[in-house]
Amino acid sequence: MFVRPLKALCVLLSLLVVLSAVPAVARAPDQTIQFIDRRGETIEGGIWLPPVDDDASPRALVVISHGNGGWYAGHDDTARALADAGFVVAALTHPGDNFRDHSRALELTGRAPQLSALIDYMVGDWRGRVAVDPDRIGAFGFSAGGFTVTSIVGGVSDLGAILDHCAAHPDLFACRLLAIDPINAVVWRPETRDVRVKAAVIAAPALGESFTTASLAAITLPIQLWQAADDQILPAPYNVEPIRDRLGRAPDYHRVADAGHYDFLPACGPRMKAELPELCTSAPGFDRAAFKAEFNSQVVAFFRAALSATP
Repeated sequence: MFVRPLKALCVLLSLLVVLSAVPAVARAPDQTIQFIDRRGETIEGGIWLPPVDDDASPRALVVISHGNGGWYAGHDDTARALADAGFVVAALTHPGDNFRDHSRALELTGRAPQLSALIDYMVGDWRGRVAVDPDRIGAFGFSAGGFTVTSIVGGVSDLGAILDHCAAHPDLFACRLLAIDPINAVVWRPETRDVRVKAAVIAAPALGESFTTASLAAITLPIQLWQAADDQILPAPYNVEPIRDRLGRAPDYHRVADAGHYDFLPACGPRMKAELPELCTSAPGFDRAAFKAEFNSQVVAFFRAALSATP
């Protein structure tokens, strides 16, 4: 049954209100930063650093892109796991698509250039840049961040394919949002590859169906791809499967039984579960904390192998 525009808008606003509370559950990074992107826009972010040791060699860098309505510390558990394993980790708050500002939440192709600007900062302007090996850079993205990371490694999103997809499936969550706030073709910039990114972890990506077969077939760098089997926000077979099946190199693919979309976020404590049930509630019997520990271990192992030597 088609959801009326007003009801769909309420769903969107409710979700963004839920996500706006996420900063209360995250831990602080080792450094907070501000940098300027190529459009002259100020972007905030955070950096997680590896433990101090006697190894002064440059470390691999992993940059993180959050989902709609999130912020730079939304994946702090994964960031900390990577940093503890020896990586330098940096994440940004996407302008116009975060817990404070939703004005550009559906301008998805504008996100990859912002992530590239974070890389520019980390290898060019950050005071600790000598600690980063510019030839060993990986990217992690969840949900809209998964779209971002697919784009930055070479995926080209076809706006026409999105429109056709939503015409055929108007009840899907993403399509209901697009019915309320259509994509502006003028700002849709689908070619946003950054060749500095050598490996990627993509979790529950948005709009996977929109990426062209040719662009995905040309991607041969290492990809780890994660799917929640019970994802009601970005459901099968429209988001993960098209990326999985079209990549030029088979990904390290993981389908997590009983997991929902938000199980890729950090586990919530009792208070947050009570205050944010939409974000924090997992399926009966699904242990998000245990899953995230295993997930983070797998992400660390993947980047360690994909970015050559131990960072």
